[in-house]
Amino acid sequence: MLSLQNIGFHFGGRYLYSEVNWQIFEGQRIGLVGPNGAGKSTLLRVIAGEYTPSEGLVNKSNDCSIGFLNQDLLSVVYKQTIFEVAREAFAEALALEKELESIYLKLADDSSEEVLNRLGVVQERFEAMDGYNIKHKTEEVLEGLGFSTADLNRPFAEFSGGWRMRVLLAKILLTQPKLLLLDEPTNHLDLPSIEWLEQYLQSYKGAVIVVSHDRYFLDKMINTTAEIAYGKLYLYTGNYSFYLNAKEEREELQQRQYENQQSYIKQQERFIERFKAKASKATQAQSRMKMLEKLDKIDAVNGSETKINLSFKVNLKSGKVLKKFNSLSKAYGENTILKNAHGEVQRGDRIALIGANGKGKTTLLRILAGEETFDGEIETGYQVIQSFYAQHQLEALDVKNDLLQELDKLGTGKSENDLRTVLGCFLFSGDDVFKKIKVLSGGEKARVALAKSLVLEANFLLLDEPTNHLDMQSIDILVQALQQYEGTVVFVSHDRDFISRVATKVWWIQDLDLKEYPGNYQAYNFWKSQQLETEKAEAKPLQSAVKKEIIQTDVKKARNLVDDNKKKLEKEMGMLEQQIADVTQSKLNAELWLGNPDNHTNDIELNNMNSKYKQLLVQLDELNISYEKLFDEILNLNT
Repeated sequence: MLSLQNIGFHFGGRYLYSEVNWQIFEGQRIGLVGPNGAGKSTLLRVIAGEYTPSEGLVNKSNDCSIGFLNQDLLSVVYKQTIFEVAREAFAEALALEKELESIYLKLADDSSEEVLNRLGVVQERFEAMDGYNIKHKTEEVLEGLGFSTADLNRPFAEFSGGWRMRVLLAKILLTQPKLLLLDEPTNHLDLPSIEWLEQYLQSYKGAVIVVSHDRYFLDKMINTTAEIAYGKLYLYTGNYSFYLNAKEEREELQQRQYENQQSYIKQQERFIERFKAKASKATQAQSRMKMLEKLDKIDAVNGSETKINLSFKVNLKSGKVLKKFNSLSKAYGENTILKNAHGEVQRGDRIALIGANGKGKTTLLRILAGEETFDGEIETGYQVIQSFYAQHQLEALDVKNDLLQELDKLGTGKSENDLRTVLGCFLFSGDDVFKKIKVLSGGEKARVALAKSLVLEANFLLLDEPTNHLDMQSIDILVQALQQYEGTVVFVSHDRDFISRVATKVWWIQDLDLKEYPGNYQAYNFWKSQQLETEKAEAKPLQSAVKKEIIQTDVKKARNLVDDNKKKLEKEMGMLEQQIADVTQSKLNAELWLGNPDNHTNDIELNNMNSKYKQLLVQLDELNISYEKLFDEILNLNT
């Protein structure tokens, strides 16, 4: 379907990768992985044709259409509703639908063979494209990605960037390209939407290449892993977990081969050095020098991904209960988020607050942080020192400071080396620490704000989507730090791998109340699946009992209803028979009139009668179709 041949890409004075060869086949679901800066998004753009490789060729079959979801699409603005934007995926089918409407109008005056033939061609093509299901398909995908039915007719411009990206994702999915390229598709999705997307992509007929930092998503969705590392592309037949194990084995083998080769090279170099000046051995020494020059050197395994031990200390131990709330209520106008909710945060809790967007997760987090008004009572415990990380804190950064100054002004007393270590965990290394805040991108500012929140030595952390803008290595470091953290954490996240490795309790908002599962995410998922099974099992006997009762008590009513319907249909059939007879007689009269040559002298009357005759033919066809349908309905009632 598509292949890369000896692709190289030169950027910023260096090669991101070289000699990349890759065959992409229909049905593959590929995870493209590698550290930030390795060139994953760049390679997607090369495949999409947006970038031209420095060397090599991109070959694709003529029928290989490509759909590309990338972060640049956030700048796109539409005036239409989100339903109309997503429906644009069916541009060809919609054009055929308009042509069909035009042909139907034309038939009133022109039922020539040419028009009827065109009607047949367009109708066949429209049906082949499943045109009658456009509305249903569009609604299904949009609602699967988290939009309510009421949202579908709202203007695209009313939505935030994250929700707009969902609309554009829906449009690309509905286009059904042969090759689907997705750059961080889960960044703007909540848990239910991510689960829906997983299921959708698992049965996708074309090929999919996805860049994502969501391990759980990759494990569930992909069957092939492509890694960009050390300027090369490595392919693994399996999901992300398989890739991690296979990569470790490959690197162990590569390291052993490297060490063996280095030992061999040193032996040869010692021989050359010892005997190059000795006449009897000079020829052998020369031969070994040439052999070493031709030797394919094995690279040492790059140690850049070695884990960094990072810990967040607690300056002061809190009391047993950090936050306790009673009768907590929150509403925005008529939109009620919480009503008389109760809950408690205890020392050592690591609570994941999960659920769909718009349910009030961030609102509850802000209430706990003291940044949101509410009704009810919240008691704060003894010696609670809290730190709140949220996206809006980006605005609180001092744009005049460099990164070290921004962390140092917190007054933690940490050394420059300690602060550099923290910043390094969030992808800032070397001279990056001297960059001014004002030159950073939004994602970089978010990472600085997160570093500030975690370096304060608070004993209560409130984190809103802390893994956004982090690569997998940085997420691993954050997980390690939070697992060892002696304080208390409440966090909102849609990263299920992060949740499963950090959380010891799960909260969610349901029916305006706060629910709690007192266990980790894996146990919560098992419990939830058991609950669903129980509900299904309980519903079946009830449904059967209800059906049985209806059958026993309403047989007479059902029979009466059938008889009533039958009488009604028979009456309609009698009326239709009379209409068919009347139109048939009018058709015969028109034929007699048209068959008389004496009537052909007046062109206006002749044209009028021709037009009337065509209308009678169409009317008669419609009546006969209605008659056949009615006959079938009566037949079904009798059986």
